[in-house]
Amino acid sequence: MSRIHPRPSLRRSAVAVAAAGALMLTGLTGCSAIDSLTGNDDPSAAPSATPTASETPYDSQFTRDGTFQSHINIDNLDFVYTLYPTKSTPRTNEWYPKGKKYFSFTFQAYDLDRDLRDPFRTKRKVYLDRIRVTSQVVTYDGSTSGEKPYSLDAVAKNVTFDPEPLSTKYGMLITSPKGAFELRNQAIRPTSMDTKGLNLFFTATVWMERRAGTGSFVKKKVSQKVPIAIFKSDQPTQAQSIPVDAN
Repeated sequence: MSRIHPRPSLRRSAVAVAAAGALMLTGLTGCSAIDSLTGNDDPSAAPSATPTASETPYDSQFTRDGTFQSHINIDNLDFVYTLYPTKSTPRTNEWYPKGKKYFSFTFQAYDLDRDLRDPFRTKRKVYLDRIRVTSQVVTYDGSTSGEKPYSLDAVAKNVTFDPEPLSTKYGMLITSPKGAFELRNQAIRPTSMDTKGLNLFFTATVWMERRAGTGSFVKKKVSQKVPIAIFKSDQPTQAQSIPVDAN
């Protein structure tokens, strides 16, 4: 589950290149693009067909690229949200109002004050206490409905994929490379037929160490909006049957 973070001057570009490279490898090998972080039984086995800008009803990096990744800098700690469709509904250009759509996501923190091979004890620890996600449906007339096809409000250590995360009274450790939050196969419920897109709003309550090794922490909230396009169709989104031993 660990992930090596690049040197400070190259971090953002390297992460972007790594993400792009991972997606390319997905198409070439048929294996997960995010296996190094999440294991090999969940992300989409094949890249989504990429719709053109004119075909896409709602502007969405997630829909266009088949993944979403954001970097939020707070006090030179890089908080990274990563979302991707699962093998159940891998083609994001075939996400329709009817039927459930499945995604997974991870959340991790990187201390940008430290170098690649610096000992972990020299890096500021970050703990994730709660994770909250709300949703909003956007219709073709430009309004938002009262539908909430996905929601989550939980203590992070109780729902993360790792059954035994490193935890303290502040929550679970998410500082790379020793910890990360991961949630798999989350279902977005069906919505009204005039849906053109939906927004997911993520809010993580974290405790950030002021200086490495001090044990003094400050509480922050880290928020991110993720737009997702929903395409017109009378057919439901098709969920694929995945063999238990599928890679």
